[in-house]
Amino acid sequence: MENYFEIDYRIRHFELNKFREASPEIMLALLEEAAAEHCHAINYGLHTLYEKNIGWVLVSGVLKVERYPRYKEKVVIRTWLSEYSTVKGIRENIIYDSAGHIIARARGFWVFFDIERRRPAPIFDEIKNQWSFCKESSIDFNINQKIEALTDARIEKDICLNMSDIDMYGHANNVVYLKWLMNSIPDDIIENFQLEEIHGRFVSEIKYGDSVVMLTQKNPADDFFSHTLKIKHTDRVCAIATTKWKARI
Repeated sequence: MENYFEIDYRIRHFELNKFREASPEIMLALLEEAAAEHCHAINYGLHTLYEKNIGWVLVSGVLKVERYPRYKEKVVIRTWLSEYSTVKGIRENIIYDSAGHIIARARGFWVFFDIERRRPAPIFDEIKNQWSFCKESSIDFNINQKIEALTDARIEKDICLNMSDIDMYGHANNVVYLKWLMNSIPDDIIENFQLEEIHGRFVSEIKYGDSVVMLTQKNPADDFFSHTLKIKHTDRVCAIATTKWKARI
């Protein structure tokens, strides 16, 4: 494999959940941090881009976790771009443990974003040239497949959007979306199962002052849940996702 970037992290105490393992939100946050470091490595870091009124926005993605790392464990994230178009890129990710075993895989569809105009912008040629790409995939999964939005659900969670949920682009960060989703899962599932796979799509921005609600519905035939995040008292969908859970060992 060529044209990839690697960085390692150690799991810190405050990144653990009650099971003394990194939470799903932390796994997603580490992937985002690795992408940010990849940008920084070619002198197009997120703050440099911000000064040019540009950012990267996640549109859709999948994360599949074999196991969650524990306290002080070192993980290595390998990330690369497998595809480009004028305004978007597909980012691949593999997370390894210190022994070289794969513990998670992910793929994300990212769009180059004009912050002021709130619309896609052409990716700089310098970024494409310095990153180049590798056509190899990290996971056999079509992140463009359709996810049906829920119109009603047995679980509805009202969400209070705090200023701390807002990132430098003026909207709720996707790691916050995952936190909201996890808080909608029934306690008995959290106690006895762990998140194995999430596939999500971001439909519209959530900004400070918005009132939102998370709809969550379990498929009675298996361990899948469907999720829809929307603006309260409207039909405006902000994000949709499916999650798959496996029994804790």
